Amino acid sequence: MPNDALGWLGAAELAALYRSRQLSPVEVAAAVLRRIERVDPGVNAMMRLTPEHAMAAARHSEAVFQRGETPRLLEGIPFTIKDLHATKGVQTDYGSHTLQGTIPAVDTPGVARLHAAGGMMLGKTTSPEFGWTGVSRSPVSGITHNPWGHGLNAGASSAGAAVAAACGFGPLHEGGDGAGSIRMPAHFCGVYGFKPTHGRIPCWPMSNNDLATHLGPLTRGVRDAALMVQAMAGPHPWDYTSLEAPPQDYASNLHLDLRGKRVAYSADLGHARVEPEVAALVARAVRVFEELGAIVEPVTPAWGPLGPELARFFWPAAFAAKLRLLPEWEDRMDPGFVALLRAAEGLGVPQFMQMRERRFAYGQAIHAFMQDYDFLLSPAVSVAAFPATLLQPADWPQHPWDWLSWAEFSYPFNWSGSPAASLPCGFTAAGLPVGLQVVGRRFDDLGVLQASAAFEAARPWAQHRPPLAA
Repeated sequence: MPNDALGWLGAAELAALYRSRQLSPVEVAAAVLRRIERVDPGVNAMMRLTPEHAMAAARHSEAVFQRGETPRLLEGIPFTIKDLHATKGVQTDYGSHTLQGTIPAVDTPGVARLHAAGGMMLGKTTSPEFGWTGVSRSPVSGITHNPWGHGLNAGASSAGAAVAAACGFGPLHEGGDGAGSIRMPAHFCGVYGFKPTHGRIPCWPMSNNDLATHLGPLTRGVRDAALMVQAMAGPHPWDYTSLEAPPQDYASNLHLDLRGKRVAYSADLGHARVEPEVAALVARAVRVFEELGAIVEPVTPAWGPLGPELARFFWPAAFAAKLRLLPEWEDRMDPGFVALLRAAEGLGVPQFMQMRERRFAYGQAIHAFMQDYDFLLSPAVSVAAFPATLLQPADWPQHPWDWLSWAEFSYPFNWSGSPAASLPCGFTAAGLPVGLQVVGRRFDDLGVLQASAAFEAARPWAQHRPPLAA
């Protein structure tokens, strides 16, 4: 097998080749690192590489297979970590000059678990400043380019992870999602992004996003995502919201017969603007669920139109603590982030608590709605990729910080804590990917993975490779 092809292999494929001694982890780590060094200058997905970490882990895993020992879940499997998440001894800049050069003393729990499962960390992927925006650029790393079109938005804040997945930089890429930042880049880059139930994967340091931030995988296939969640999930005392339940064997239980499943489908959640080409591709994807035997019901949820006002309040509020940085750092910060922070000035405690009551009621309305359905389908994002120099597509209303106008489908399920995924479901006439969102009931992470796997089997996507990955 050509060395350059090794970066495209899935985790299960790599594990089988290791067991049969047709490949070694050292060979794979070296080959994928070489591929990244060759391809990444054209896409800018990697904040930094960690070859010494990868090769040390690879040598350890190679010895495991040579000695015939029982391999761990991710023995010798390459992974990357988003630069918003702490990695022991590895520089973590959080996309901001204000923290550039930070060397964490510990790994965040999910990272520690990937290491403990036998994974090989290749490096850190790019993110916008403190993860504030859905557009793939930061003052520190510049633009991360969509692999389907240079200069186009790759989504954020897990843009680097999605681009790395799309470009064959190994199978597993960790991301975070506070308002759509796993599902948005998955949509824009044509990969699979899964946001588990809130608390399934412990988050540390705990986000100031008021119980709305989830960690999860970006991969080229559903099985790899299931393996990554399985390795990272489980309770941890550093995150008091982490779920006590141990992780399930997600990857071995992906089969689901969709016949008779009740599936809601909302084209716009009752308020969102959607580009016609995106809407048509999503509607066609929804028909696949009908072909697989699901009972699909078009819906217009009453809670949908209540979201935008809440989102425009809570997104600035989530970052308000960063206002302290402006006197020293404003001229070196993302101007859109500065505008967002200015929007948070003057917010008072009574107003915040009143809006928080409304937001909790909003989340409860979603849970009540989902009692009647196994899954909810919608677009993942309203638009296909647009220039990364903009916060909104050029023909959309402009605003100094409000990128949420084209991402109205994602943040509701951060607030409800529900599992949700973006599945590649087609391409626009310009060759840009579009994602279908699948939302499940809270705690039904396996169900969303199973529904995703059923769609993937019916309409495979991993064979599509973007031009900038060449």
